[in-house]
Formats: sequence, structure tokens, C-alpha cells
Amino acid sequence: MKILYAVQKTGNGHLARAQEIIPILEKYGDVTVLTSGSQSQIQLGIPVALDFKGISLFYGSNGNVSFLKTLFKNNYAQFIYKVLKLNVHQYDLIINDYEPISAWACKFKGGNIVALSHQSSLFFNETPKPKKIKWLSWKIFKNYAPVVKKYGFHFEEYNEQIFKPVIRKKISDLKTSNAGHYVVYLPSFSDIKIIKELKKTSANWIVFSKEATASYTANNCTIFPIDENEFLKSIANSAGVLCNAGFELPAETLFLKKKLFVIPIKKQIEQECNAFALKKMGVLTAKNLDFNLIEIWVLSNRIIPVNYTSNIEDIIEDVILENTQSNNELIFV
Repeated sequence: MKILYAVQKTGNGHLARAQEIIPILEKYGDVTVLTSGSQSQIQLGIPVALDFKGISLFYGSNGNVSFLKTLFKNNYAQFIYKVLKLNVHQYDLIINDYEPISAWACKFKGGNIVALSHQSSLFFNETPKPKKIKWLSWKIFKNYAPVVKKYGFHFEEYNEQIFKPVIRKKISDLKTSNAGHYVVYLPSFSDIKIIKELKKTSANWIVFSKEATASYTANNCTIFPIDENEFLKSIANSAGVLCNAGFELPAETLFLKKKLFVIPIKKQIEQECNAFALKKMGVLTAKNLDFNLIEIWVLSNRIIPVNYTSNIEDIIEDVILENTQSNNELIFV
């Protein structure tokens, strides 16, 4: 069986999950890996046959998506060319982790494609969402990587097609302790903004920065360039994590029994939904980088218990069996 696994590189969570999923897929057939996007700071560590720029979201410096950067930094003509050129019919099954090129290629040409991603979980009615969601934001989110048949990952199993997070082995193998510091990963804020707020708190912070090219110390903050090994070591020995409201990092933080505080990226619908779900679970959230709220969190002992046991092999087996037993063509809308 020929499988195309298509994963986007906007953010690090997709690649982190792919590190666990791809070796399992290889047990079922010949796997071709397709990646697209340009906003990831970690390496997949697995050979990639097809690597495209795709369409990525770009952030500002004050916790927001920059629509101007997103509009002008993406090459839409190249994106359309790659969509039209991709031969989706050479694969028996395409598994899509919110990757737009393969999704749109199948929308135009047909193909046996299923979505297996965190984003997919947000399309189910049972998934927690804020009451007010901007129409345009939802429209963009819905049509970014359109696939009809969906399986999702989320912080809880809200229905039978939504699974708990995939905890990669690099996380589950960590030996944890509490050295008292807090880890920060807020790529939607500038380093200057982060340091300005955190220097007002009583804690020590290890900040992983998309801007820094070398480590340095400023007040109670130690700034590091993005480095996966250093990042994992820092989290394992931390008291907690302050981050945007993505999916994989908050899930891994909860798994490690660390305190968690999230700030959703403004105008990013997935993050708004994640923050809403985490708040229902008891996780502290804020709309802005507010040192007063962060200090309250630092002084608290708020750790949210979760049970994220690994069952990804069973999930992959079920997805493959459910989508390769019939040759019926999927209908796309």
C-alpha cells in the first residue's frame, strides 16, 4: 500500500506528532512524507520526499496574527501550481495533518484522503468553543485544508472520532524534577515585550525565542534560541510553562504534571478554541501578557491532572482499516 502523509509546518506541534505517527505508518506500507509551511523551529528527523513552502500564518510582535505579513509573505501562485501538479491518485491513502496542498489537490481531483489532526477536532459539535467566533476567521480556518472525513486530537475525547493527545517518546521518557524556573515559549510576542512584563514577577524564566541567535540574560529572564534538546531539558526541570494556546505543548505540559498558563494568539481561531477548552479544564488563561495574572499563577499550585496514555498505534490501525477496506470514492464538498 502506498501512503502519503501530509503535514504542515506552521508551528512545531504537527512535526512533533509526525515523529510518532510516521514510523507506525511505515508498518502498513510505503510512506511518502509531504510537508509544507515555513514557521516551524524543529526538525522532523525523518526523510521528507516533498517539501513545499505552502501557506503559513505569520505573527506580529504583540501576541497577534499579522494578516499583512500573511498576505504578502506567502506565494499564492506557487501554491496553486503545487496543488495542480501533485499526483494524488498514485497513493492508496492520504493522511492529512491540516496540510493545504494535498487537501486542495484532492478537493479538485478526488482521492482517498482523511484528515488526522488537532484542527479536525474543532469541526465536531461536541468540542468546546467560544460562543462568539468571527465569521471570516472560521471561513478561513474551515477552507485552509478542506477534507470531509475527519479524525481529531484534543485535550479530551469529546466524541468517538476525537482522540487524546499523542505524547511523543521524547516527552514520555523525560525524568522530571522541579528546579523552580518557568519555561516560556511565546513566538507571537517580541522578546522585548516578554522581558518587559516578566521582569515584574518574582519568578525566574527561561525564554525560548524565535528572534535570539545566542543566549543572554536580562533581569530574571534567560533567553535561548530555539533548541529542541535544551527546550526539553528545561521543561523537564521546570515548575511550569507559559505559552501560546497551541495544542502539543500544552498537552505535553499537562502530561508532565507541570503548571500551565496559556495566552491564545489573537485572531487565531484554533488558539481561541484551545484556550476555551483548557479554561474549562481548569487551566489559567489570559488574553494578554499580564504580569499580575502571571504572578498569581506563579504563586499558585494549580496542576491539572490528565490521563494521556499512548494509544496511537491503535488509532492508526483503525484509521487505515476504516479507509482502505472499500474503493468507494470520497465525496468532497
